[in-house]
Amino acid sequence: MKYLFLMPLAIAAALTSCNGNSGTGLTKSGLDPEKFKAEYGGKPTALYTLANKNGMEACITNYGGRIVSLMVPDRDGGFRDVVLGFDSIQAYFPENNQTDFSAAIGRYANRIAQGRLVIDGDTVQLPRNNFGHCLHGGPTGWQYQVYEAEQPNDSTVVLTMHSPDGDNNFPGNVTATVTYTLTSDNKLDIAYAATTDAPTVINMTNHAYFNLNGDPSQPIADHTLYVNASTYTPVDSTFMTTGEILPVEGTPMDLTTATALGKQLDKTDFEQIRNGNGYDHNWVLDTAGDEKAIAAQLISPASGIVLDIYTDEPGIQVYSGNFLDGTVTGKKGKVYNKRAGICLETQHYPDSPNKPEWPSTILRPGETYKSHTVFAFSTYEQQQP
Repeated sequence: MKYLFLMPLAIAAALTSCNGNSGTGLTKSGLDPEKFKAEYGGKPTALYTLANKNGMEACITNYGGRIVSLMVPDRDGGFRDVVLGFDSIQAYFPENNQTDFSAAIGRYANRIAQGRLVIDGDTVQLPRNNFGHCLHGGPTGWQYQVYEAEQPNDSTVVLTMHSPDGDNNFPGNVTATVTYTLTSDNKLDIAYAATTDAPTVINMTNHAYFNLNGDPSQPIADHTLYVNASTYTPVDSTFMTTGEILPVEGTPMDLTTATALGKQLDKTDFEQIRNGNGYDHNWVLDTAGDEKAIAAQLISPASGIVLDIYTDEPGIQVYSGNFLDGTVTGKKGKVYNKRAGICLETQHYPDSPNKPEWPSTILRPGETYKSHTVFAFSTYEQQQP
């Protein structure tokens, strides 16, 4: 495939114990689980650690269903934490930091125009929390709520959300689950499911900010990105999709060949880069729901880490961390400046409820919403000049 310009290697076998800080009570990534024990909205929060035989580790909190850290092998046999986040649960609470870092987003990922939608002739008015639109389920979307958690084994955690009728004005009592599984071949598998007792809309995703350098002081400008999409949905100056689906060919939106992000994100002579302040767009995947086809591939030349994304979703939102501005300090005291991370959010298209020609996000009683995404990690050898 033309985007794989570097030779993937098999991940090395276990190089360290699953807990790199054995005896200290800390996770391999250096997190203290005690700092994630609290209550929010009267519900308890905690940190759940997943591990595999290769020494990979994922730490997840049930507050917002967030991936707090993700330790991945690099080309030199070390491990790097490749997601942005915080060292304590209090730092995630909205009164301290209004962020979506690595959250399980619901009920509706991305934007709904003017917060308005019509279901079976009934108009629903949602909160308008972003440039006049409803973003990520509203101001108290699921990323700011506590999921129930069950950890059946050391590689899986199942999170459950009971969302009442009228939650952020969305209709229907909804029960949703997010299942995170860390596999033996270094994949973080995310399976979403939901049911409802009244017609509603559902569009779930994960909002991880990836930095495959493992060092957010090094922005993602050096990363290369491939997206298996020949078209995308342009946006206006309020980040809302216009309803068009346009070809990427001949524009900075063309990622059909692996491209260094730094070469594209500042091409402000292109209107869509100006409108998005970089990338903040939905790409229409050419995979047609085929989970065996790579939807996107992100590579760090610095670490040799490769992230391949597989999904049954029709779209992927690429957000290049344009609004990170140095006002947020994350894990280990690292300041998150502009483009410290990149989000690759598998999804149905933004504002689909108001664009009936696009794949539907309507969920009805008796149906089960399902969505599946896999983040697969490997490494490559540095090419010699």
